[in-house]
Amino acid sequence: MRFLAFCGSLRRVSMNAALLRATVRLAPPGVVIDLFDGLGMLPLFNPELEAAMPAVVARMHRAIDGCDALLIASPEYAHGITGVLKNALDWLVSFEGFVHKPVAIFNASPRSVHADAALREILTTMSARLVTTACLELPLRGRGLDEEQIVGSHGGEIRDALRRLEEGVRST
Repeated sequence: MRFLAFCGSLRRVSMNAALLRATVRLAPPGVVIDLFDGLGMLPLFNPELEAAMPAVVARMHRAIDGCDALLIASPEYAHGITGVLKNALDWLVSFEGFVHKPVAIFNASPRSVHADAALREILTTMSARLVTTACLELPLRGRGLDEEQIVGSHGGEIRDALRRLEEGVRST
C-alpha cells in the first residue's frame, strides 16, 4: 500500500515536515509513504494552464494516481490553511484521480482549529474521502522536537493512525 504525504509548510525546520518524516519512518510493514516535494514549485493555479499542464502539476497528478491515500500536515496561517497547500488543492479540483481519494489530516498543533476545519471543508467539497479515524492531532508546536524525538514520544499514536488509514483504504 502506498501513501502520499503533503506538507503545507515550506520552512526547512517545519514541525509539520518533521512530523511527516517521522511518519515515514513509522510506516507499518507493507506501507510505503512518499513525501511529495513539489508543492513549492507549483505555479499559481490558473485554469487556463490546465490544457497545457505544467510538468510539476502532472508529476503531482501521477503521484496521486499512484497512491492509495493522502496524508496532509499543515500549519495554520491567519486562521486558515497555508497558501502553498491551498494552491496545490486548487490544482486538484478538476483532477478525477483525487475524487474519493482517502485522506488523513495530521495536525502538529491542536490549537490550529481554524486550519483543520478549513482543510476538512475543502477536502469534503472536493469529494475526497476523509478518514476521520486516521486524523491525528499531536501537541508538537513549541516543544522543539526533532524527527527522532517525535518518533520516540509519539510513535504509538502515529502508528495507530497509519493502521486506521490502512483500514480505511481497505474498506473502500
